[in-house]
Amino acid sequence: MDINEIYNKLKAVFGDDIIELKTDKPVDPFIIVNPEKINAICYFLRDEESLQFDSLSCLSGVDFDKDNLASVYHLYSYALNHKLVIKAIVPKEKPELPTVSDVWATAEWHEREAYDMMGIIYTGHPDLRRILTPEDWEGHPLRKDYKVQEFYNGMKVPY
Repeated sequence: MDINEIYNKLKAVFGDDIIELKTDKPVDPFIIVNPEKINAICYFLRDEESLQFDSLSCLSGVDFDKDNLASVYHLYSYALNHKLVIKAIVPKEKPELPTVSDVWATAEWHEREAYDMMGIIYTGHPDLRRILTPEDWEGHPLRKDYKVQEFYNGMKVPY
């Protein structure tokens, strides 16, 4: 199934929660979805017989623009041999959306990394804590506006 067919199927079921299909970028085509509905949309993508996206290959946090972050999901169907990228965009002031760790268990680690590096909060996540930096680290290092702290636990940070 191609991305236009997938988009139309999602639009028929979820209506305005399927925001936009982008095919004009120099990356894989992607569908922008309402972040509040990401969990329901992902369950549908996994469980719908004609889609069967049984694998979350990658989930990344992205500093999308000046005011927003994005959670980007790369999905694959081994049964039907097709792929899909979806994006859920959240404001930097309140970067929250539901977890999909109950849909694909691999999301637990991916979401922890996106939380640690970008500050995206996945509500309902069973163990949302930092994965690469210490729990008391200030800020989220992959944000474009991140300022490296001068000291950490009394030690000079070397930058």
